[in-house]
Parts: sequence; C-alpha cells; structure tokens
Amino acid sequence: MSGRDFHFVMIKPTHYDDDGYPIQWLRSAIPSNTLASLNGLAEAARNRQVLGKDVRIHLHTFDETNKRVRPEKIARDIRKAGGKALIALVGVQSNQFPRATDLARRFLGLGLPVAIGGFHVSGCISMLDEMPEEMVRLQKEGVVYFAGEAEDGRLDAVFRDAFSDDLKPLYNFMADLPSLEGEPTPILPTQHIRFTAGSHSSFDLGRGCPFQCSFCTIINVQGRKSRFRSADDLEQIIRDNVAQGIDRFFITDDNFARNREWEPLFDRLIQLREQESFDIKFIIQVDTLCHRIDGFIEKATRAGVNRVFIGLENINPDNLMAAKKRQNKITEYREMLQKWRAHGATTYAGYIIGFPGDTKESVLHDVEIIKKELPLDLLEFFYLTPLPGSEDHKVLLSKGIWMDPDLNKYDLNHRVSHHPKMSDEDWEEAYRQAWASYYSDGHIETVLRRAAAHRKGRPGNKLFLMMWFKLMVECEGVHPLEGGYFRLKCRTDRRGGLPLENPLVFYPRYLAEIVAKHWVYLSAVWRVYRIYRRVKASPDRRTYSDLAIAPMNRSEEEDLAMIRETRGGAEAVAKQLRDAALSKAGKDRAKAASAL
Repeated sequence: MSGRDFHFVMIKPTHYDDDGYPIQWLRSAIPSNTLASLNGLAEAARNRQVLGKDVRIHLHTFDETNKRVRPEKIARDIRKAGGKALIALVGVQSNQFPRATDLARRFLGLGLPVAIGGFHVSGCISMLDEMPEEMVRLQKEGVVYFAGEAEDGRLDAVFRDAFSDDLKPLYNFMADLPSLEGEPTPILPTQHIRFTAGSHSSFDLGRGCPFQCSFCTIINVQGRKSRFRSADDLEQIIRDNVAQGIDRFFITDDNFARNREWEPLFDRLIQLREQESFDIKFIIQVDTLCHRIDGFIEKATRAGVNRVFIGLENINPDNLMAAKKRQNKITEYREMLQKWRAHGATTYAGYIIGFPGDTKESVLHDVEIIKKELPLDLLEFFYLTPLPGSEDHKVLLSKGIWMDPDLNKYDLNHRVSHHPKMSDEDWEEAYRQAWASYYSDGHIETVLRRAAAHRKGRPGNKLFLMMWFKLMVECEGVHPLEGGYFRLKCRTDRRGGLPLENPLVFYPRYLAEIVAKHWVYLSAVWRVYRIYRRVKASPDRRTYSDLAIAPMNRSEEEDLAMIRETRGGAEAVAKQLRDAALSKAGKDRAKAASAL
C-alpha cells in the first residue's frame, strides 16, 4: 500500500423521509451546486499538486439523491488502492445533518477521518453563542467541522492537514468571506449528469445578500456583502460544461437581479448564444422588483433565461414587514409577472405559510386571490421555518420557545414550531390545502389557457412542470425541489435508532408502493393530458383572457382583491402614491433648478 496517494471523497447527503429511509431516486432533479463547486476546487488543487509532485490525489464524488453511499465499500476501495483519505460531507443543510451524522459515524468506525461543512455548520457557528448539542457530540467523536467557503486556497490547507494526520477540530472562515472572481469552474464528472432528469447542472455567480429577511440563513452564512464571478469566469463555466454535454443550468444565486454585474454577464451569454450558436438555457432567481431595472428582463431572456424563480413569499404587506421582507411590494407583483410572461419565461414563486398574521382561512383566501389575479405559472409552498442560522431561530432559542428537536424535519415541508394564531392541525391543513387548491385540475387548465394564449407560452412545458409539482407532493410526500423519478429504498440504510424491518414486510410493501404510485401517476397524467388537448384544440385559444393577464390601468389595479382584501394592501397603495408624488416633486425641483 502506497503512502503517496490521497483520496478525497465528497458526499452530498440526502435526508430521511418520515419512515426513516434516505430520499433517493433513480433520476433526481438538479445536481448539487456545492458538490460541483467543491469538486472544481479539488481538481484545481490536484492540478497544482498541493501535496507535492509525488503525491497522487484521487477525487470521488457522490450525490446521495441519486446514488447510494456504502461506507464499507468506499473504505474497501480506498484500502485496496492505498494511501490516506478524507471523507467530506459537503453542503449539509439542517435537514440533512441527521443523515450526515449516521454516515460520519459509519466512516469513523471504519477508521477514516470525516469533515462536515455546509449551511447547518456555518449557520450555527455564525449565529449562536454556543455550538448545538448535536454538533458538540459529533465533534467529540472525531468529526471535523468546516465553516465558511473553501475558495482562496482554504481547501489546500485542509488537504495538507489531512495528509499529515493533523486535522483541526474546526476550520472557521466565517469572518473572512473570499472573492469569487477567477476561482475554478464548478463542475461535476459526466456520470453525475446521467443520474439527473436531463443535461442540467448548477453553479453560482454571486454570493451574499444585502437584505435582512428574518427567516433567511443566506445573509448570515454568505454575508450581506455581495461577491461575484466575472463574465470571463461565466464563459469558462459554460464552455467547460458544454464540452461534456451539459447545456441547461440553474444559477443558484439567491437574487441575480442584485448582481451589479448582471448586464456584462447577460451580454456574454447573449454573445455565446447569438454569435456562436450555443444552445444554452437557464433558470435564475430574482426579487419582485427586477422589472424596474432597465433592460433586465429583455436581456435575461435573450441570454437564455426561460424559467424564473421569484421570492414572492406572501401577498400580505403586514406579513412581509413582520419578516423584514421590506423589498417586496405587492403593488409591483402583477406588472412584474406580466413582463416575464410577455418575454416567454415560465415563472415560479415561493410562498411562505405561517407568518404571525396568518390563519387557515386567510391563507386559503390568499391562494384564491393569487390564482385569480396573478399570471403565475408555478407556486411552491413552504412552512415558515426557524432554520438554524436564521434570526428567527436565534430569537426563538433565546426565548426558550419550543422548536422540534428533530433536525430532519427542517426541510420547509414539515411544521417544526407552534403558531400564535393557528393550532398545529390548522397550520398543517392550511399547508396541505394550499397545494391541493393551486394544483387542482381547474387551475391547471387556467394556467394552460393563459400559456396557450401567448405565442411563447409553451403550454406543454407548463403541463409537465405543474404535474411534477403536483405528483411529488401528493404521491411522494416530498417537496418538489427534492423530488425525482422512481423512488429508491434500501432496507439496510434506515435511519440510526430505528429498527431494520423484516424483509418479508419491507419488500412487499415497497413493491405495492411502486405499483400504487405509478397507477396514480398514469391516471393523473391521462386526466390532465385530456385537458391539455382540449386547450390546444380550442379555436379561440389565442384570444383567451382573464383578470390575471388582462392589461389594467393603475386605478383598476387598486380595486383588485390583492389590494383591497389583504392586510396592509390599502396602506401599500397609499405609500406607493406618496412615494411617486415625492419622486415627481423631486424631479420637478431638479428640473427647475437646472433651468435657473
């Protein structure tokens, strides 16, 4: 066995379902951005020979959402190849920490060193005075923590310490967030792409956010100072990925519209598409005021953006203010969505249920308003969740207010706290009914009719996406963002502390689940496909209109239920009018002064 080999094993863990089995698919949705970023950094470190010219660095990547991780096999392969190793559990979110803990203990038991990084570790280090008990316990067992980001040569230091058997208990870089410009390309080996839903990958062009939303962890993990990659970096990322057949991308920046370099970045993509005929498409995330940036939407769609995720969060101004989401203006929602629609982009939005002013009745009433008055394609619902690393979590913890101790539930798809107005049952029922209402056959037909009325509407694409969201929630019991095709389960991978099921019980039930789910899939798809055919065949489909897509003047919009029937809606309009008047007065004064 050679001592001049070093194995760096990168594992992006999944999390457990309610029965304690890892959520894993034959085909998952989108590869992990963290895994791609760390793999790119590791490849660069290997190319620089950071452990010396005579040390061979071997990189191994595992995305557990579509590939089973077997610690015993990994350990055997490392011993067979020879050399030293470091197991890195990367990008671990709070809901994935229990799974990461189980994997870490198995690797430690096999004599392999383990490091854990990601939002849970970084968020807790950033926001809490003391490390949580579950982290302390695991650290005492020998696990190393990495808080912060690995760029700027920081991964090199971890490599050297691991190779010399001198790993530190904690690598804390939270106070020193690195620049991204010129850093290595985030990229994954081709075999990862084969196990996703298509030729998709993901990368970030910026980190950090200037806003102060109390439920958000990004501002406390990635900082409030924005840092960006350059247009040259972007072009290199695209070329490197296209070279291995990847041409669809999710840009994971929390708010691309706040990237001050958005225009040079879009211009570079436009150049690749229009001058070099690159067939590339993108999903981006933006805020609700992006349409106010001159030329942003126009250049985004020319650059290949065909899907947009928007942090709508709520349509009640009182709720938005309570969460310090002051940048969201409900008076802008309709105009913003109509502009994206006019340019042929599919719009997603996140909607949080459980703000202090919510009741079950108000939530469901607001969903009906959205369905009727906003030209939105897909809506994703989330429980208001006090995620470790957020201000909400810190406040509840400091006051000793109950939060569910099971981190596995902190996936935004489970209730983990109590609500000041709603009972636990009402809150959960509001969440379930919101999904059922938005993805009802009637509203699916409405969205398809709106799409069919526009020459760039792509109703077939809308149908596929809406059915994906609907079936992931109804059949699989998971949020669509962590969904996939054909659920995989392994009896022996059950969560630590839960008993292994008898094979005579487990396998027949698993087979019955597969058959039942696929029957529901086929029935639902056939039923909704008939709606789609009816919409497409309608002779007046191009002339269809409704309240959400019809043009309206400002006075007509003020009469919308979204303004009249939401808490703070009238005040929001009044404030908008005051701001507009003040702005006009300022411009008039400036014009008069220049005339003098």
